[in-house]
Amino acid sequence: MSLMDPLADALTNIRNNELQVNDSCVISPASKLIGQVLSTMQKENYIGNFEYVDDNRAGKFIVELEGNINKCGVIKPRHAVKKDEFEKFEKRYLPAKNFGILIVTTPEGIMTHYEAKERGIGGRLLAYMY
Repeated sequence: MSLMDPLADALTNIRNNELQVNDSCVISPASKLIGQVLSTMQKENYIGNFEYVDDNRAGKFIVELEGNINKCGVIKPRHAVKKDEFEKFEKRYLPAKNFGILIVTTPEGIMTHYEAKERGIGGRLLAYMY
């Protein structure tokens, strides 16, 4: 495990466990960023419930998998996106129009690119999934 990019490790972990048709997976180390990305994924019905477990180290998340993810990953480098530029990245990372989400970190928190478009704010791309 590389600790260079914990978010990348978390999404890879989720994808691998989805491919093995497991019911759940453990993500460690835990971080606020990963927690916020997980709750965005949960809101969009990509994963089920998840809980934070304090193991007196870095902590971990236990995530229930729903089998709804075909592919997910981080976007590197984390491109800065203006509020009217999302389409370019949708074409690059997502397989079809209105299929899948980009997860964006904005001044108003972490959200999907649909929410960011709605609110008319830009941010930095973190991840994609469909």
